[in-house]
Amino acid sequence: MTAIETTAQIDPRLPARLNADWRQLTRPTEPAEPFDPAMVDHLPGPARRWLRHAIAPGTLLRRSVVLHLHGTIRLGAWRPFTASEALAPLEGFLWPVTTHMFGLPIHGFDRYSKGTGEMRHRILGVLTVMTATGPDINRSAAARHASEIIWAPAAALAPQIGWRPVDGNRVTVVIPCGPWVFEPTLTVSPSGAVQQVTLPRWTNVGRTAWHEEPFTAVLHGERTFGGYTIPTKTTAGWGHGTPGWDNGGAFIHQMIDAATHL
Repeated sequence: MTAIETTAQIDPRLPARLNADWRQLTRPTEPAEPFDPAMVDHLPGPARRWLRHAIAPGTLLRRSVVLHLHGTIRLGAWRPFTASEALAPLEGFLWPVTTHMFGLPIHGFDRYSKGTGEMRHRILGVLTVMTATGPDINRSAAARHASEIIWAPAAALAPQIGWRPVDGNRVTVVIPCGPWVFEPTLTVSPSGAVQQVTLPRWTNVGRTAWHEEPFTAVLHGERTFGGYTIPTKTTAGWGHGTPGWDNGGAFIHQMIDAATHL
């Protein structure tokens, strides 16, 4: 069994009804041509810097990734979690996760696959503590998956992806997804590292009516996995740059432990 096949094994925390979605999102890219830095000559400056930094010359362009992560998430209090993620930025994601509350394990998942979104989390895998589906969840989950293109940078070379320069350090990626077009803006350092991703995301944060609100991921730390250099430390949430960021707006800190591009 190859390394790719081993890493892409279905996470046992997923319900069986999502096994086909996992296999779809983790199928190998075919054909996977080697990266030539000249492929990005026509892109805005920050996009060129990012992709030449993120993809080593000659690396096969694989448009999906399986991640293994750990971190803390704010569920009332900050709670540790472990997770995996099957991510194909042109199709969707599955995020099986385990955390604990009152000393009991909570297993669940977030997803956007086959055009729909869903969140479902259960204590001991039995007692439901959160479940959410419907048009609002679809739109919010689709935006999350588009913003995570930074972890599968080869997907940014797909022909359906567009670009709009902002300034010398920022570029907006135009990503069609179902009935929507999402436009995450990347802040790129002089070295080519992505430092921040911001996009309008559909939310009811603060128990308000559903609306678009700027969602931000602050990125720091990088590792190289199989020719791909990606950010590994993330703090994400709402209200970046305001007092709300430190008062409940930022709701997740995560670290990527392993990544295999497929």
